[in-house]
Amino acid sequence: MKQLKQTPLSILDLSPITQGSTAADAFRNTVDLAQHAERWGYNRYWVAEHHGMPGIASAATSILIGHVAGRTSRIRVGSGGIMLSNHAPLMIAEQFGTLESLYPGRIDLGLGRAPGSNQLTARALRRTLQGDDEFPQQLAELRAYLQPETSAPRVRAVPGEGLNIPIWLLGSSDFSAQLAGHLGLPFAFAGQFSPAYMQTALMLYRDRFQPSEVLDKPYAMVGLNIFAADTEEEARFLSTSHQQSHVNLLRGTPGQIPPPVKSMDGLWSPPEQASVQSTLRASIIGDPAMVREQLQSFIEATQADELIINSMIFDHAARLRSYEIVAQAWQG
Repeated sequence: MKQLKQTPLSILDLSPITQGSTAADAFRNTVDLAQHAERWGYNRYWVAEHHGMPGIASAATSILIGHVAGRTSRIRVGSGGIMLSNHAPLMIAEQFGTLESLYPGRIDLGLGRAPGSNQLTARALRRTLQGDDEFPQQLAELRAYLQPETSAPRVRAVPGEGLNIPIWLLGSSDFSAQLAGHLGLPFAFAGQFSPAYMQTALMLYRDRFQPSEVLDKPYAMVGLNIFAADTEEEARFLSTSHQQSHVNLLRGTPGQIPPPVKSMDGLWSPPEQASVQSTLRASIIGDPAMVREQLQSFIEATQADELIINSMIFDHAARLRSYEIVAQAWQG
């Protein structure tokens, strides 16, 4: 039986902008959390690309990765992920080649195929929405730019070519799971917002896996939400900020992260409540003992090789405490 201590823990950070704060505040909190995470023994610190979201500050993902890496010393830093459909593969090769050159051996390149935005914002980023089904071709182009120099004439990524930058495929359904398996790449599943597809995607990834020069066996990281506090009551209180944010998304009115409330009664309709609870049902909410028990059960159920944790908590001190509790549970 796989034990909690044997499973690396990592952090997914969207650099949340809470009500009454600014993106600058969010970036300061991101650096502070990353520095704490390094001391607490977390394995990776990933930030995610989103656009047009008033409550998420991590739009310029590559820049933020460099900012975090420059203020930490050991923890791996990367993207969870870069939405490749929004970018020319050459630019991503150059950006991450730059990051790897600045912070050698610490940079991860996680790639997703969703736009990370609505259609209007995606059009502003890309100028056209054609090519949504070209992710495998874009991925192949990007990987080619990172290969060592050849004598054949080609477009070159400088910096980038010849650097050993780990590429991960991210997914919330089965497409990237199968592609990652076929290519022999590590796979990260977004269990934090797509729990319904989690077991199917993990099964497909492992079943379709073909050994490669990157991996000789599957390596699956699974995302989940954790709201931990010294009491279960406090943890449930903290979790309501995330629930409110999801209600706002359902209504098409995303905003800054709201403060927690004692009860969600009257703040969501029955259909909204059902949708939010379904989307977030992989969440762990509780005190230290509950967190440890539920983490162990989650690892047994998914056989995850690594967990990446998202804690969208309004108060920064409470957010730090939540991640500290998780680290203490992991350390036993």
